[in-house]
Amino acid sequence: MAETHVLFVEDDDVIREATQLALERDGFLVTAAPDGLTGLERFRADRPDIALLDVMVPGLDGVSLCRRIRDESTVPVIMLSARADSIDVVLGLEAGADDYVTKPFDGAVLVARIRAVLRRFGHASGPGGRGAEPVPEEPDGGVLRFGDLEVDPEGMEVRKGGLQVALTPTEMRLLLEFSTAPGTVLSRDRLLERVWEYGWGGDTRVVDVHVQRLRGKIGQDRIETVRGFGYKLRG
Repeated sequence: MAETHVLFVEDDDVIREATQLALERDGFLVTAAPDGLTGLERFRADRPDIALLDVMVPGLDGVSLCRRIRDESTVPVIMLSARADSIDVVLGLEAGADDYVTKPFDGAVLVARIRAVLRRFGHASGPGGRGAEPVPEEPDGGVLRFGDLEVDPEGMEVRKGGLQVALTPTEMRLLLEFSTAPGTVLSRDRLLERVWEYGWGGDTRVVDVHVQRLRGKIGQDRIETVRGFGYKLRG
């Protein structure tokens, strides 16, 4: 099995070197960069399987780098932030990141989050990992229709008004959760568990920002907020 290639952008020498060694011990191939511009160059040259981006890096900050990567690719991105309550977390998610980890982080937690993201994207996840889990689909593999919105679970395609909608794998997993239970209120905790594979209480901002991104692509009124409970897809 080919090694999973990680791009790690971090300006702190000690953190960068220690994290690189820890990831390599877990079987990942790591390309490290000390600043955003170098990180962008290495991303374009190496096309890694996943990118870990520290928010505060020189040259091109992590949020801006995430936007540049997302303009070119749907490769998974995890942001690293030193402050859990920082606006940087939300900015990173809005820029297209799939998840974030707060610094200082435990190496085992970081590896678990990397593998969880990679499973959603269908990549191998290093030694001991597994491929993408099957996504829910209709028994007959049929296309799900909600007004002008069409969701094809088997073909992993979405169309709105007959035009294909480009979703990241995380957005697709989120939409599949909604579309296989239309009209059912899904709590943020359930979505964290089903889409992000959190086995513990996670930050619901991850869900909220991804719902907003999904609404921007399939229609603002398609996913309804049920205040105090969660979200539901209008049938």
